[in-house]
Amino acid sequence: SPRGADSVTNGMTTRLGPIRGVRLVTACAERLSTFYADAFGFAPAPPRDETPAAAGGLLGLSGTEIRSTPMYLGHQEIEFLTITPQGQPYPQGVGSADTIFQHIALVVPDMDAAVARLVSVGGATQISTDGPEMLPESSGGVTAYKFRDPEGHPLEFLKFAEGRVPDYWAKASGSTCLGFDHSAIAVADTKASLAFYSRLGFHRGPGSLNTGAEQARLDGVLGAVVEVTGLAIAHAPPHVELLCYRGGTARTPTAANDVAATQIAFSVPNSGMLSALVDQLAAYLLSPGIIDLGNGTNAALLRDPDGHRLLLQTVS
Repeated sequence: SPRGADSVTNGMTTRLGPIRGVRLVTACAERLSTFYADAFGFAPAPPRDETPAAAGGLLGLSGTEIRSTPMYLGHQEIEFLTITPQGQPYPQGVGSADTIFQHIALVVPDMDAAVARLVSVGGATQISTDGPEMLPESSGGVTAYKFRDPEGHPLEFLKFAEGRVPDYWAKASGSTCLGFDHSAIAVADTKASLAFYSRLGFHRGPGSLNTGAEQARLDGVLGAVVEVTGLAIAHAPPHVELLCYRGGTARTPTAANDVAATQIAFSVPNSGMLSALVDQLAAYLLSPGIIDLGNGTNAALLRDPDGHRLLLQTVS
């Protein structure tokens, strides 16, 4: 299996496993799952009813019903969480430079074909102001296009330049989308975020300072200047990317049943390692400690310095 991230926690080596997937809160799982199938080629899996007390406790909610609707693109998973009672819809006016912003980057082999399929399906709204943008070499030389799904969750199409396709994606196959490369989160302070994520076993990976008209059009942010920092961890995609915009806006964290309350789900090999991480990061806990989800699975929910949610779950 792929090697995870190592860190020393209370005298023991903690190995954080790969990203299991991304969990999106939805007001209508049926509509959103149909959109992801039609626009990107995700395949549905049977819905899962989560035990109310355990699932609600994990999210810091009580008296809730939660249904998980998983979908797969290859082996990569996105879950749509239907939470009753529902929270707030995705807030209006949130831009790429706001710290509540978090997008999923989908790798495409043909940008024009991917955008054409997206337009034909309908329901998406653009973030990029002038279609796909080829970024300069200083910004990675990729071609990208940002948009929102029908409920407002931000997404990105990403096409690597010829001759610069990472090995993992060079071997991948698919018609419209190959899979998702990373989840990018907007942060207020790169240094503070790196200090937090290093405690989970990440270290600073490749990065760049992206500026110029192309970046401004891609993000829909006038005069965008963004420090992009990858979080390196020794396993296959997806990974996490930090986006720190100069002049960005700090947003109050959302409630767990709000549409904007996205979770990145990580696997943890065993309960001992999960306990060590929770002890070390107790100040960032959203759940009241570790929650027993049944079937030998334990989990905890953290919130990073900017309010982005991280689900740590043992591998059953």
